[in-house]
Amino acid sequence: MGPVNAAAKTPAARPSASAVWAEAFVPEAEGAAAARAAAERMGVVPVSQGAASVLTFLTSVLQARAVAEVGTGTGVSGLALLRGMAPEGILTSIDTEPEHQAAAREAFNAAGYPTRRARLIAGAALQVLPKLSDGAYDLVLVDGDPLEYVEYVEQGLRLLRPGGLLVLNHALADGRVADERNEDDEVVIIREALTAVSDSDELAPVLLPVGDGLLVARRA
Repeated sequence: MGPVNAAAKTPAARPSASAVWAEAFVPEAEGAAAARAAAERMGVVPVSQGAASVLTFLTSVLQARAVAEVGTGTGVSGLALLRGMAPEGILTSIDTEPEHQAAAREAFNAAGYPTRRARLIAGAALQVLPKLSDGAYDLVLVDGDPLEYVEYVEQGLRLLRPGGLLVLNHALADGRVADERNEDDEVVIIREALTAVSDSDELAPVLLPVGDGLLVARRA
Protein backbone atom coordinates (compact mmCIF):
# COMPACT_ATOMS: atom_id res chain seq x y z
CA MET A 1 0.00 0.00 0.00
CA GLY A 2 2.03 2.87 -1.31
CA PRO A 3 2.03 6.51 -0.20
CA VAL A 4 0.06 9.13 -2.04
CA ASN A 5 2.26 10.50 -4.81
CA ALA A 6 2.28 14.29 -4.92
CA ALA A 7 3.95 14.39 -8.33
CA ALA A 8 1.96 15.48 -11.34
CA LYS A 9 0.26 12.59 -13.08
CA THR A 10 -1.03 12.06 -16.57
CA PRO A 11 -4.78 11.54 -16.22
CA ALA A 12 -5.58 7.84 -16.54
CA ALA A 13 -7.99 6.75 -19.21
CA ARG A 14 -11.49 6.12 -17.93
CA PRO A 15 -11.86 2.37 -17.31
CA SER A 16 -14.31 0.47 -19.45
CA ALA A 17 -17.55 -0.86 -18.03
CA SER A 18 -16.09 -4.37 -18.25
CA ALA A 19 -13.02 -3.35 -16.26
CA VAL A 20 -15.16 -1.74 -13.55
CA TRP A 21 -17.38 -4.82 -13.39
CA ALA A 22 -14.39 -7.17 -13.21
CA GLU A 23 -12.79 -5.14 -10.41
CA ALA A 24 -15.86 -5.66 -8.22
CA PHE A 25 -16.57 -9.25 -9.27
CA VAL A 26 -15.06 -10.91 -6.18
CA PRO A 27 -16.38 -9.64 -2.81
CA GLU A 28 -13.72 -8.23 -0.51
CA ALA A 29 -12.31 -9.88 2.58
CA GLU A 30 -13.96 -9.29 5.93
CA GLY A 31 -12.82 -5.98 7.37
CA ALA A 32 -11.60 -4.56 4.05
CA ALA A 33 -14.14 -1.72 4.02
CA ALA A 34 -12.97 -0.47 7.43
CA ALA A 35 -9.32 -0.80 6.37
CA ARG A 36 -10.05 1.21 3.22
CA ALA A 37 -11.76 3.92 5.24
CA ALA A 38 -8.71 4.11 7.50
CA ALA A 39 -6.46 4.36 4.43
CA GLU A 40 -8.46 7.31 3.12
CA ARG A 41 -8.20 9.08 6.47
CA MET A 42 -4.44 8.52 6.63
CA GLY A 43 -3.71 9.44 3.05
CA VAL A 44 -2.45 6.11 1.74
CA VAL A 45 -3.53 4.32 -1.42
CA PRO A 46 -4.59 0.69 -0.93
CA VAL A 47 -4.63 -2.00 -3.60
CA SER A 48 -7.81 -2.01 -5.64
CA GLN A 49 -10.59 -4.51 -5.00
CA GLY A 50 -9.61 -6.41 -8.13
CA ALA A 51 -5.94 -6.48 -7.14
CA ALA A 52 -6.92 -7.70 -3.68
CA SER A 53 -8.86 -10.59 -5.23
CA VAL A 54 -5.79 -11.52 -7.29
CA LEU A 55 -3.63 -11.55 -4.14
CA THR A 56 -6.10 -13.86 -2.41
CA PHE A 57 -6.19 -16.12 -5.45
CA LEU A 58 -2.39 -16.34 -5.65
CA THR A 59 -1.84 -17.14 -1.97
CA SER A 60 -4.66 -19.69 -2.14
CA VAL A 61 -3.16 -21.46 -5.16
CA LEU A 62 0.24 -21.51 -3.45
CA GLN A 63 -1.28 -22.49 -0.10
CA ALA A 64 1.23 -19.94 1.07
CA ARG A 65 2.73 -20.40 4.52
CA ALA A 66 5.16 -17.47 4.41
CA VAL A 67 4.50 -14.14 2.68
CA ALA A 68 6.53 -10.92 2.83
CA GLU A 69 4.96 -7.57 2.09
CA VAL A 70 6.62 -4.19 1.50
CA GLY A 71 4.03 -1.57 2.44
CA THR A 72 1.60 -2.57 5.19
CA GLY A 73 -0.59 0.49 4.86
CA THR A 74 -3.79 0.02 6.84
CA GLY A 75 -4.08 -3.68 6.10
CA VAL A 76 -6.17 -3.90 2.91
CA SER A 77 -3.59 -5.98 1.05
CA GLY A 78 -2.70 -7.90 4.21
CA LEU A 79 -6.32 -8.99 4.66
CA ALA A 80 -6.37 -10.17 1.04
CA LEU A 81 -3.15 -12.13 1.46
CA LEU A 82 -4.18 -13.73 4.75
CA ARG A 83 -7.54 -14.70 3.30
CA GLY A 84 -5.87 -17.07 0.84
CA MET A 85 -2.94 -18.28 2.94
CA ALA A 86 -2.74 -21.62 4.70
CA PRO A 87 -4.32 -21.52 8.20
CA GLU A 88 -0.91 -21.58 9.85
CA GLY A 89 0.64 -19.13 7.38
CA ILE A 90 2.47 -16.03 8.61
CA LEU A 91 2.49 -12.64 6.91
CA THR A 92 5.59 -10.49 7.46
CA SER A 93 4.77 -6.90 6.58
CA ILE A 94 7.09 -3.88 6.57
CA ASP A 95 6.15 -0.20 6.73
CA THR A 96 7.82 3.02 7.84
CA GLU A 97 4.65 4.31 9.54
CA PRO A 98 3.76 2.70 12.91
CA GLU A 99 0.41 4.51 12.84
CA HIS A 100 -0.52 2.74 9.63
CA GLN A 101 0.54 -0.60 11.07
CA ALA A 102 -1.56 0.01 14.18
CA ALA A 103 -4.58 0.44 11.90
CA ALA A 104 -3.62 -2.74 10.03
CA ARG A 105 -3.33 -4.67 13.30
CA GLU A 106 -6.78 -3.46 14.27
CA ALA A 107 -8.13 -4.66 10.91
CA PHE A 108 -6.50 -8.08 11.27
CA ASN A 109 -7.81 -8.50 14.82
CA ALA A 110 -11.31 -7.46 13.78
CA ALA A 111 -11.23 -10.06 11.01
CA GLY A 112 -10.33 -12.77 13.53
CA TYR A 113 -6.67 -13.33 12.67
CA PRO A 114 -4.51 -14.14 15.71
CA THR A 115 -1.65 -11.73 16.35
CA ARG A 116 0.90 -14.42 15.52
CA ARG A 117 -0.40 -14.63 11.93
CA ALA A 118 0.89 -11.14 11.07
CA ARG A 119 4.42 -10.03 11.94
CA LEU A 120 4.46 -6.26 11.50
CA ILE A 121 7.89 -4.64 11.29
CA ALA A 122 8.23 -0.85 11.45
CA GLY A 123 11.22 0.32 9.47
CA ALA A 124 12.70 1.09 6.08
CA ALA A 125 12.18 -1.86 3.74
CA LEU A 126 15.71 -1.78 2.33
CA GLN A 127 17.06 -2.09 5.86
CA VAL A 128 14.65 -4.83 6.94
CA LEU A 129 14.53 -7.04 3.84
CA PRO A 130 18.23 -8.06 3.95
CA LYS A 131 17.59 -9.47 7.43
CA LEU A 132 14.92 -11.88 6.20
CA SER A 133 15.89 -15.44 5.29
CA ASP A 134 16.92 -16.46 1.79
CA GLY A 135 14.47 -18.66 -0.12
CA ALA A 136 11.99 -18.73 2.75
CA TYR A 137 8.94 -17.07 1.20
CA ASP A 138 6.15 -18.30 -1.06
CA LEU A 139 5.17 -14.80 -2.19
CA VAL A 140 6.66 -11.33 -1.92
CA LEU A 141 4.37 -8.34 -2.49
CA VAL A 142 5.98 -5.00 -3.33
CA ASP A 143 3.78 -1.98 -2.63
CA GLY A 144 6.26 0.50 -1.20
CA ASP A 145 8.27 3.45 -2.47
CA PRO A 146 8.33 3.24 -6.30
CA LEU A 147 11.77 4.83 -6.34
CA GLU A 148 13.10 1.68 -4.66
CA TYR A 149 11.37 -0.87 -6.90
CA VAL A 150 14.56 -2.07 -8.57
CA GLU A 151 16.11 -2.88 -5.19
CA TYR A 152 12.87 -4.55 -4.09
CA VAL A 153 13.03 -6.83 -7.12
CA GLU A 154 16.58 -7.85 -6.18
CA GLN A 155 15.57 -8.56 -2.59
CA GLY A 156 12.39 -10.35 -3.62
CA LEU A 157 14.28 -12.72 -5.87
CA ARG A 158 16.57 -13.60 -2.99
CA LEU A 159 13.71 -14.16 -0.56
CA LEU A 160 11.57 -16.38 -2.79
CA ARG A 161 11.68 -20.14 -2.80
CA PRO A 162 11.73 -21.88 -6.20
CA GLY A 163 8.21 -21.61 -7.59
CA GLY A 164 7.43 -18.59 -5.41
CA LEU A 165 5.83 -15.43 -6.76
CA LEU A 166 7.02 -11.84 -6.88
CA VAL A 167 4.16 -9.32 -7.15
CA LEU A 168 4.64 -5.61 -7.89
CA ASN A 169 1.70 -3.28 -7.36
CA HIS A 170 1.42 0.08 -9.18
CA ALA A 171 3.17 -1.53 -12.15
CA LEU A 172 1.31 0.74 -14.59
CA ALA A 173 1.43 3.93 -12.47
CA ASP A 174 -1.92 5.38 -13.54
CA GLY A 175 -1.10 4.76 -17.19
CA ARG A 176 2.14 6.73 -17.02
CA VAL A 177 4.43 3.74 -17.54
CA ALA A 178 2.95 3.16 -21.00
CA ASP A 179 3.43 6.81 -21.96
CA GLU A 180 6.85 6.87 -23.63
CA ARG A 181 6.98 10.66 -23.25
CA ASN A 182 6.77 10.44 -19.45
CA GLU A 183 10.23 10.59 -17.89
CA ASP A 184 9.23 11.26 -14.27
CA ASP A 185 11.71 9.65 -11.85
CA GLU A 186 9.07 7.35 -10.42
CA VAL A 187 7.94 6.18 -13.85
CA VAL A 188 11.50 5.58 -15.06
CA ILE A 189 12.32 3.47 -11.98
CA ILE A 190 9.16 1.38 -12.36
CA ARG A 191 10.05 0.76 -16.00
CA GLU A 192 13.55 -0.28 -14.92
CA ALA A 193 12.06 -2.69 -12.37
CA LEU A 194 9.75 -4.21 -14.99
CA THR A 195 12.68 -4.60 -17.37
CA ALA A 196 14.80 -6.22 -14.65
CA VAL A 197 12.04 -8.78 -14.10
CA SER A 198 11.45 -9.48 -17.79
CA ASP A 199 15.20 -9.80 -18.48
CA SER A 200 15.85 -12.15 -15.55
CA ASP A 201 16.48 -15.79 -16.39
CA GLU A 202 15.10 -16.67 -12.96
CA LEU A 203 11.70 -15.00 -13.30
CA ALA A 204 8.75 -15.71 -15.61
CA PRO A 205 6.43 -12.67 -15.55
CA VAL A 206 2.95 -11.62 -16.57
CA LEU A 207 1.69 -8.02 -16.41
CA LEU A 208 -1.96 -7.75 -15.41
CA PRO A 209 -4.03 -4.60 -16.06
CA VAL A 210 -5.75 -4.94 -12.69
CA GLY A 211 -6.14 -1.90 -10.44
CA ASP A 212 -3.04 0.20 -11.05
CA GLY A 213 -1.26 -2.76 -12.62
CA LEU A 214 0.07 -5.98 -11.08
CA LEU A 215 3.27 -7.58 -12.28
CA VAL A 216 3.36 -11.24 -11.20
CA ALA A 217 6.55 -13.23 -11.75
CA ARG A 218 7.29 -16.85 -10.85
CA ARG A 219 10.77 -17.72 -9.61
CA ALA A 220 12.36 -20.65 -11.41
